[in-house]
Amino acid sequence: MTSWRDHVIWWHLYPLGFTGAPVRPAEPVGEITHRLGRIEAWLDHVVELGLNGIALGPIFASRTHGYDTEDHFRIDPRLGDDADFDRLVAAARRRGIRLQLDGVFNHLGRTHPAFRALEEQGPAAPTAGMFRVDWSGWRPGDPVEADVFEGHDALVALDHSSPAVADLVTDVMLHWLDRGVDSWRLDAAYAVPPSFWAGVLPRVRARHPEAWISGEVIRGDFADVVQASTMDSVTQYELWQGLWHGIADRNLFELAHAVKRHNDLLATFVPATFAGNHDVTRLASAIGADFVPHAMAVLFTVAGVPSVYAGDEYAWTGVKEHRHGGDDAVRPEFPPAPPAPGDLFHTHQTLIGVRRRHPWLVRAHTDVVHLENRRIVLRTATGTGAILTALNLDDTPAGLPAADARTVLAGSATLNGPDLRLPARGWAVLSSGDQPPRA
Repeated sequence: MTSWRDHVIWWHLYPLGFTGAPVRPAEPVGEITHRLGRIEAWLDHVVELGLNGIALGPIFASRTHGYDTEDHFRIDPRLGDDADFDRLVAAARRRGIRLQLDGVFNHLGRTHPAFRALEEQGPAAPTAGMFRVDWSGWRPGDPVEADVFEGHDALVALDHSSPAVADLVTDVMLHWLDRGVDSWRLDAAYAVPPSFWAGVLPRVRARHPEAWISGEVIRGDFADVVQASTMDSVTQYELWQGLWHGIADRNLFELAHAVKRHNDLLATFVPATFAGNHDVTRLASAIGADFVPHAMAVLFTVAGVPSVYAGDEYAWTGVKEHRHGGDDAVRPEFPPAPPAPGDLFHTHQTLIGVRRRHPWLVRAHTDVVHLENRRIVLRTATGTGAILTALNLDDTPAGLPAADARTVLAGSATLNGPDLRLPARGWAVLSSGDQPPRA
């Protein structure tokens, strides 16, 4: 029996940037500005693309970028309030759109009441056990020497061996699932012991068994993390890197390697796949706007639960820089209404349509049929059919094996028996089972 989780395709956005909310410095705490409605204005755009899920970045009260949470139970006042959130949920529901929230549960902002209590009361604070603190030599009035997340002093790491932390995370997840969301992305899940999630997530699923929970895991043994944590999925950074570098460096051997490793994960879980997100240089800047269709063709024809980073369907650009404010370019403010759709928008529509018509792709293995530095043919298949994805990164046309392909579904290719021909810098998605349209 299939679940909505087998058919969801996400449109991922960073709400603070999307709505034009200031992140440095934040507006005064308590001053509510109703910006969430700007997301509502794009819901029909999501449906027109063929997507049925919105993966939201942080929306809870914080002082800056949203990952320094100070209240998990309150909508960030820079975005609005509970009523704004409820309207967004209802508007999404009317369109059949699922919602995912970003759960920042590895660390808190220093303004969170649980940490402020430590600064005021020291080790006697009732929340002292929630953090990893060196109290040796501490005196009232001294700074609290707590562990922080990856050197970011404003992000105080939680102690995940604390029952109080487990209770907090469970309560937060249940609160918003009860309010109508469908899914959680667990931020920095790689920094949290898998045993913590294994204790929390069964409690969440006892009340919301259909919730889909994916963790941000950047490296390591993805399958082992999923098994130990009981998460449904993790972010497939290996495939993203194979796509990015394979195309940008004209070295498709890297993509082929990533695809083979991707296959190995399917025995354990279905990965969360993406070609762009809010933490990396935008796809068009990374590989060039002309090659965005190539990357999306792979994304939508290999296994996984895919997401489109909002704006990639317009080939918007932005380079991530490793400095204060270095994420701003990849997290821009969006216009009040969607711009007129262009060719790339329609390419996304076509590829998402291919995915919709072949739902078995979510778990199907992909074989490498042909491989050169600048040319590749992938074949993703199951017992009910096969989809071929052919890429040519070269500036000259290419003749490639067509395997069992019979019909061109997307892109530009000419079929001639066992061969297919791609134009310079061309791509195509083909099927072995679809009949060509009747004249």
